[in-house]
Formats: sequence, structure tokens, C-alpha cells
Amino acid sequence: MAAPQVFDRALLRRRLARAQAGGYAGFLLEAAAVDLEERLSTVMRPFSLALDCGSPGPAAVPVLQRRATTVIRLAPTPETGTVVGDEERLPFAGERFDLVVSLLSLQAVNDLPGALVQIRRAMRPDGLFMGCLLGGGSLAELRQSFLLAEMEVEGGASPRVAPFADLRDLGALLQRAGFALPVTDSEMLRVRYANPFLLMQDLRAMGMTNALVERRPAGLRRATLRRAAEIYAERFADPDGRVWATFEIVWLSGWTPHSSQQKPLRPGSAKARLADALGVREQRLDED
Repeated sequence: MAAPQVFDRALLRRRLARAQAGGYAGFLLEAAAVDLEERLSTVMRPFSLALDCGSPGPAAVPVLQRRATTVIRLAPTPETGTVVGDEERLPFAGERFDLVVSLLSLQAVNDLPGALVQIRRAMRPDGLFMGCLLGGGSLAELRQSFLLAEMEVEGGASPRVAPFADLRDLGALLQRAGFALPVTDSEMLRVRYANPFLLMQDLRAMGMTNALVERRPAGLRRATLRRAAEIYAERFADPDGRVWATFEIVWLSGWTPHSSQQKPLRPGSAKARLADALGVREQRLDED
């Protein structure tokens, strides 16, 4: 069964290309690359072939070059020395990479479980996948402001901000895709702006404006936009008048299965009691 088409992927690529040509706002991607380097520093093993899978810019490449012998970048738009492609249709043979990373791109695929399966199939046994994407807490302020403004001005609402995956679901998706030892965590980043229009300007400069398939064809009315900015400033401003925007960065990691990896013990196979280890008396639940 084909996955629902939530995002217009061709439009996303065009808007990203326009943003890159006009001066890409890379502060989120650069922060993710710094975090990636710190996370990879805890992995005490070398890698031979690494893939940067679909990140909107090459910020991850220098990090990977310090950890892997060879690095290949799958870019969403043309870049010198890269393979141009789509995370939903990876152009690589199976069991090729022993390290795959993806920064801030997988939140905009239509079939995230399918994309994770393709990534896992492109990896060798005991390979590491590590990636981050925008989580469900991202841009909650903007989403609420547009919703209230459209209800007030137009008497109804249309989707304006993309739906983002929930942290609780992503660990299960890693397991469903066939990854072992899955780990997920998230970090909330709050960015402050002089006004909501500067946030919208940054989103445009990241290629992150509305590319939902179900977006309203007529676009956004000026009256609705003005009212959304007013609501934003009323509800989400600090005492100094600056507004904030929240970005939830969700990190995922998992390993392709291998016989050398740790496995959970069979229930009932423990050789020591927890009470003994803690130095306390074991008490049954039905005891007074």
C-alpha cells in the first residue's frame, strides 16, 4: 500500500534550492552537526564508508570525514561532488555503508518507516545509523497563531505548519525498520526574534515554508497573516517584546543487527536477586 502523500517533495526541493541560492539560514543545521560530532565521539570504532543521507546542506560532511575513510553525500539539490537523490528512493546497493547519518530532513518524507527500512538495507551488519529530525513540539507557537487567526478572520482553518513525528513513536519505528539497540532523545531549542515576521523569513531561508499537499491553493490572505502575527506577539513574547519559536530536535540511533551485539536476557534467567544487590530484605506484595 502506498504511503499517504503529506508533502509535495518536488516543491520542497525547489524551495530548498531557492533558499540555498538566496542565502541559506543554517543555524539549526550547524547546531545539529555540532551535536552529531559529540554523539559520534562516544562511539569507539572506525568506519570505512559513511553516507550523509539527505541533509539540506553539507554541514555533516566534515564531521563524517573525521570518522570515516570515505564519505558519500546524498544531496536533495545539486551540489559539486555529491549524488543527487531522495531519501524515499535511495540509489544505493544493499549492505554498502557502515555509518549513515541524516540531519533535519526525515521529518519531510512521506513514508518515514519505508525510508528507515531503505537506510537499514543500505547498511552493513553492525553498522550505525544516527539522525535527527524536527519533532512534534516544533513551531507550536506558529501553528497555534495561524489556527486562531484563520478561525477568526476566515471562519475556518487549513494546514499551515507541517505535522512532526512524536518522540514516543520514533523508537518503535526504528525497531519496525529492523534496527537493533534503538535510542531516541530530544532537545528543545528556543530561538528569539524581534517579531514573528523574522521567524517566517528564517523559515523561508531554510526552505521550510508550507509544502503540504493539502495546502490551500489560494495562499495566505494578508489580513490573516497580520492577525496571526498579532496573536503570536500577544501570546508568545518575553517582557522585552521579543517573541520566541520552539524547535524540538529529536535524535535517533540504531545498529544493523549482528551476532556480536548484546541481547536481552531471557526472562527468569537472572543468577542473582535485586534485593541481594541492594542489601535489603525482599518482601512479598501480600505481606503486611
